[in-house]
Amino acid sequence: MDLGDQLKNLFPDHVPEDEPNKEKEKPPYWLQEDPIICKYEKRKGKPITILEGYNGADSDFKKLTRDLKTLLGVGGSFKDETILIQGDYRDKIMEFLKKKGFAVKRVGG
Repeated sequence: MDLGDQLKNLFPDHVPEDEPNKEKEKPPYWLQEDPIICKYEKRKGKPITILEGYNGADSDFKKLTRDLKTLLGVGGSFKDETILIQGDYRDKIMEFLKKKGFAVKRVGG
């Protein structure tokens, strides 16, 4: 007699709740094993954060760029397989990417 049967004997009127589906959600982006390089530069006197090394599809680049811009409330773009975010937000971006399951490497400073 296992624990479930013992509990049914003790509480015969109890109706067990269904367990929520614990299926793993599909990640919204393609995850790669190589780390994404997160670096800081100044271009024309303005600070920008550059993300390099992500080799997903264009749609994944667009989703990731959009989500980062929304999270930070700043402008940015992607071109030539790099994501450019206006301002120095390396720490916040790295934290966001790690939560999403990416490997991130900080370069410079």
